[in-house]
Amino acid sequence: MNAHKIEVVLTEDGTLTLQGLPFHAGDAVEVIILDTKTPQHPKAVPSQAEKNLYPMRGKVIRYDDPTEPVALSDWEILQ
Repeated sequence: MNAHKIEVVLTEDGTLTLQGLPFHAGDAVEVIILDTKTPQHPKAVPSQAEKNLYPMRGKVIRYDDPTEPVALSDWEILQ
């Protein structure tokens, strides 16, 4: 089974046109239509979350003492 995903926007009369599919003439295909909440057409502006999928990439992270014990006063056995 070869799957191909493409997002298109319906025309005003409800016509759907698929172009550039990776199948050959005469191939039998199954078509499933799903509604997307945000259509992805060239004029759509990506949100900030879509622009930056890895917000911490390239940021400097420093650990002063990563093996230092924490919350020692919370342990009942040490009281």
